[in-house]
This record gives sequence, C-alpha cells and structure tokens, in this order.
Amino acid sequence: MGGVVRSCIQSILKLVNSVIGMVGLAMIMYSLWLIRSWQRNMGHLSFDHSHHHPIPWFIYSILGIGITLCVITCSGHIAADTANGCCLYSYMVFVFLFLMLEAGVAADIFLNHDWEEDFPDDPTGRFDQFKEFVRLNFDICKWVGLSIVCVQGLSLLLAMILKALGPHQYYDSDDEYVPERVPLLKNAVLPLPYVIGDPVYGSKNDAWNIRINDKATR
Repeated sequence: MGGVVRSCIQSILKLVNSVIGMVGLAMIMYSLWLIRSWQRNMGHLSFDHSHHHPIPWFIYSILGIGITLCVITCSGHIAADTANGCCLYSYMVFVFLFLMLEAGVAADIFLNHDWEEDFPDDPTGRFDQFKEFVRLNFDICKWVGLSIVCVQGLSLLLAMILKALGPHQYYDSDDEYVPERVPLLKNAVLPLPYVIGDPVYGSKNDAWNIRINDKATR
C-alpha cells in the first residue's frame, strides 16, 4: 500500500513540476522576444554597454526568472523520480527561497506606495507596458499569480510528504530471502542425520559368542 501511495505522489509531483517548467519556458520565450525587439529598435548599439547605454534590467530579470524556474523543475523531476532525501531537501530549499522572493516583492508592491522608485529606469519601455497591462487586466493577472503560487506551494507540500514516506523498500523484513539465491540453496549439500545411542555390534561377533557358549556347555 505504501508503494502505491508513494508512486501516486511522485506522479503528481512530476505533473506539478511540469506546470512550473512551462511557466519558466514561457518567460524565457518572452524574454527572447524582448531581446529581439530591443536589438531591432536600438540597431547597432543593441547590448553593447560601451556607449554608457542603460542596461535593460527588465529583460534580464524575466530571462533569469525563467531559467531559475526551469532549473527548479529539473531538480524537482530528479527528486520525484529518485525519492532521494538530499535531492528532496535541495528542491524544497529552492522552492522555499523562490516563494520568499515572490512574497518580498508582493509585500513591497502592496505596502509601499512608492514601490516604482525601487526599480531603476527601463530603457526599453517594456516595464511600463507590463505595468499598464497588469492595471488593465488586474483580475486575470491576480488569479494567474495566485495559481502559480499555489502550484509552488503544492509542490513543496508533496516533496515534504514524499520525504516523510522515505525511499523505496524492496523487502519488508529480514526473514525474506532474495529469489536469486534460491538455486544456491537447492544445490547445497545438507549433512546427513545421525543418532546418538549405544553401539550396535555386528552379526559376526554375535555368531562367535554363540559358538563359544555351545562348546562350554558340552
């Protein structure tokens, strides 16, 4: 029964990790599109910072977050497949740190009215477009963000449960033997049983004693 539960949790954890990985891939593709647009608009300058051109931090941030999510997804798949304690611990640490980062950014946005001043100027203008898109579609963006956070929290919970269940067990007790060793037991020579008791004399000795007794009586 424990093996069935463990297999189900492993499958669900892989599925949840796939969702996180798809979000990471979407962010990487979006950042690559932003890079292409930046290069097309800036021409020969592109990402050459020798002209003291402002760094497009927003594009770099989106790309870094996408790569981080993909790395977390890979570590989660390895941890779910092996159920190794070290892999599960590493995965839980990665997810927990990422959740803390998201919580810090969300707290700064909701509690600090001047949160925009904490970010540097974006020369691409994509950050302003992103803020405007969020304002116009706040309900959709809110539910999407909450869904992503819930998926990450679920993955953390599943990893904790899988860690509590422990690795696979190939046998239940020490009394069971490995089936591959059965032929060796069959071919083993067992000692013959023996009986401890009074010594038994052979038939020749009995016949000799009878003859002596017969001669004595004559």
